[in-house]
Amino acid sequence: MTFKELTLIEPILKALDEKGYTTPTPIQEQAILPALQNRDILGLAQTGTGKTAAFALPIIQQLYQDKTHGKRREIKALILTPTRELAIQIDDSLREYTTYTGIRHCVIYGGVKQHAQVSALKNGVDILVATPGRLLDLINQRYISLQAIRHFVLDEADRMLDMGFIHDIKRLLPLLPREKQTLFFSATMPISIASLSRSILRDPVRVEVNPTSSVVDTIEQYIYYVEKQEKKDLLIDLLKKDKRKSVLVFSRTKHGADKIARVLSKAGIGSEAIHGNKSQNARQRALTNFKSHETRVLIATDIAARGIDIDQLDMVINYDLPDVPETYVHRIGRTGRAGNSGMALSFCATDEQPMLKDIQKLTGRVLKKAAGY
Repeated sequence: MTFKELTLIEPILKALDEKGYTTPTPIQEQAILPALQNRDILGLAQTGTGKTAAFALPIIQQLYQDKTHGKRREIKALILTPTRELAIQIDDSLREYTTYTGIRHCVIYGGVKQHAQVSALKNGVDILVATPGRLLDLINQRYISLQAIRHFVLDEADRMLDMGFIHDIKRLLPLLPREKQTLFFSATMPISIASLSRSILRDPVRVEVNPTSSVVDTIEQYIYYVEKQEKKDLLIDLLKKDKRKSVLVFSRTKHGADKIARVLSKAGIGSEAIHGNKSQNARQRALTNFKSHETRVLIATDIAARGIDIDQLDMVINYDLPDVPETYVHRIGRTGRAGNSGMALSFCATDEQPMLKDIQKLTGRVLKKAAGY
């Protein structure tokens, strides 16, 4: 299937072609057509499956084809996302997709001064990408009205719940028009998220990409059985032996991420940590350095890592195994993208073996023990 067969219009097809997007991903194949028909969507997909285009392209096309296009600059589409990094990434994608449409978009998030964001809003915006806190703040200051919203995207709903944004979402929902299209995406579907989806979706089309088949099977995975106190020495040893360009290391805690970064820097391995306690500027700087290969190793917590989208990420290392097995799939899914090979290494201490068991049950495969361990 091609993007043209999904009935996308010429200005969008031209932008996709220039950026080298040739064929739609499975989630795009399933979601774009019903979304273009103004159907609500319940999407089960994690980062790296192409879901941004799955919800953004139909919205851009519907706004472009609207008879009032360009006449009234008011917010017609709202994309709500949990983290600053993901919001910026979605806005970057919108910049690519809207090149030949004249559709205006902007992104707002906390942790930085609001002046530039308010200026962009005053100039008129068709699509707004936002994190919940800053959005509510600017609504309260009367810089934003949601009265003209026709398309509402709730992205990474499960992460919203993890980060405590569910109350913010419940405050926002009554401010949206009753008649609108809602596109709801979540990587997992716990009871609370399933309940939320039922309360805001009308006869939705369910689209789903199975992460265990679409991501896990294409990545080399190895397990190291190693006690906690030995993990730092193993990490240093691996990074010194393997000269891969970009390595993303996952820590379960913010304190742990900082500690790993200090240990690596002391060993002469260029690294930076990224987590929720860092300022927005520090996080963005660390991401930029990592993407440009100025920093070889990035240590991240799960929440901070949402939105890290790097096509050529060579390796993921799970320094700590995650508490939730689905998180393992999200983590390793950041390597092996765009046809490139990927590798995921996991460290497992004695007290983490129940987590490993849950991961292997979810993925349906036993992780290979690394040679020599």
